[in-house]
Amino acid sequence: MSDVLDDQAFDVLFREARTQNIWREEPISDDRIRALYDLMKWGPTSANCFPMRTIFVASEEEKARLATMVMEGNDEKVKAASAVAIIGYDLEFYEMIPTLFPHQPEAREWFAHDKDVAFTTAFRNGTLQGAYLMIAARGLGLDCGPMSGFDNAAVDEAYFAGTSVKSNFLCALGTGDPAGLFPRSPRPDFDEVCQIL
Repeated sequence: MSDVLDDQAFDVLFREARTQNIWREEPISDDRIRALYDLMKWGPTSANCFPMRTIFVASEEEKARLATMVMEGNDEKVKAASAVAIIGYDLEFYEMIPTLFPHQPEAREWFAHDKDVAFTTAFRNGTLQGAYLMIAARGLGLDCGPMSGFDNAAVDEAYFAGTSVKSNFLCALGTGDPAGLFPRSPRPDFDEVCQIL
């Protein structure tokens, strides 16, 4: 794995990518959503546990319903985006371990008998997978607008009722309108937040 992406790719994925606030009316096809999943699924998780569960809300009716569960200011972002991914994590992800980690199927037991370990693993790895989804989306030419300002309990009841899945965050997807961007916020320098020991 010695290949290095060129600067243009890094610009698309990181340096020039922005969190979008206003969306253009450009639909995302089901095929493109599936292509997004087919990229992000390769990101690593602990013991290949793959706890992320995602609902892609794309219809006008469902976006309007989801918009009632977010903070004021996020409602218009939800309704205007081409789709909104509800990124969740499955607290019983370990049921798939024998399939996903076939060389050590007994790894299921690492998590199945300890709810705290299962929660920490599901939340941490599900969050990582949400980040993989955003990077994959950018690589496919989509803009992202991640949001944490929403009513988790309401979203869980509406979209994950009767399951072991809990919502983590939302991510609006589509083609952003640069008119809605704020000036780029600064990031700390390496020495302010990192050490090499």
